Amino acid sequence: MKRDLDLIRKILQQCEDCESGFAPRAITADGYTEEQIRFHVYLAGNAGLMETVDVTQLGSTLPAAIPIGLTWEGYEFLENSRDDRVWSKAKQAAHASGGVAFDVVKSVLTGLAIAAASKAVGL
Repeated sequence: MKRDLDLIRKILQQCEDCESGFAPRAITADGYTEEQIRFHVYLAGNAGLMETVDVTQLGSTLPAAIPIGLTWEGYEFLENSRDDRVWSKAKQAAHASGGVAFDVVKSVLTGLAIAAASKAVGL
């Protein structure tokens, strides 16, 4: 299964929306199966964006995890990707560099956030 950064972003957004600070019991995303979501929760945990519990079993077809909550990195990623136009630009820049590597997307998002903040204060 291919990694889908849009799905990871949707999962993180749903977790952020929970007032308790914990992830919701059920994460859903239109057009995605429960298996895809649990796999992407697993990936988000590996990337340090979420605290997760690995629920992969011996007979599992894919690694899977359930979310506990966001990490500091997860909140930072969401802040930098909040604006849909910025998110699109970051993905376009990553594609232009030959792929959609997560570190490239994160770096572009950070660079765009720094540029916007600098412009806002007149630097």
